[in-house]
Amino acid sequence: MDKIPMTRKGHSDLETELKQLKSVERPAIIKAIAEAREHGDLSENAEYHSAREKQSFIEGRIKELEGVLGLAEVIDPSKMSGTIKFGATVTLVDEDTDEEKTWQIVGEHEANIEKGLLNIKSPIARALIGKDEGDSVEVRTPGGEKSYEVLKIVYA
Repeated sequence: MDKIPMTRKGHSDLETELKQLKSVERPAIIKAIAEAREHGDLSENAEYHSAREKQSFIEGRIKELEGVLGLAEVIDPSKMSGTIKFGATVTLVDEDTDEEKTWQIVGEHEANIEKGLLNIKSPIARALIGKDEGDSVEVRTPGGEKSYEVLKIVYA
């Protein structure tokens, strides 16, 4: 299987979530299921069915996180420089609106556009890879064509 690129912070965040699920969420849901069973008839016990559903979600998420972390390739952006690549923090200016945006290009499992973490597989990130400061970038987005100029590239 292919390795999954990830920043150190992204890897750490997923490990923290996994630890929380295993040490807090899983024991709590097992206790909730046991309590719901004590209420008798399971066929009409909404608490029991809700707890089982939540348990299923938790177990699925644990399996997913273990799989992702097992394939993770932690990349340290601070050891990089040059053109835009994985881990770069890029400041762009929209050539139509003059609005500045700053994003860090990260792995798929740590991406969060509201926090400025851009998925490496997104159209914008794919268009930025290999570009340098001062370059103009044309991006085809679901909202139409966008033009950006690369103002700054930082590896931290």
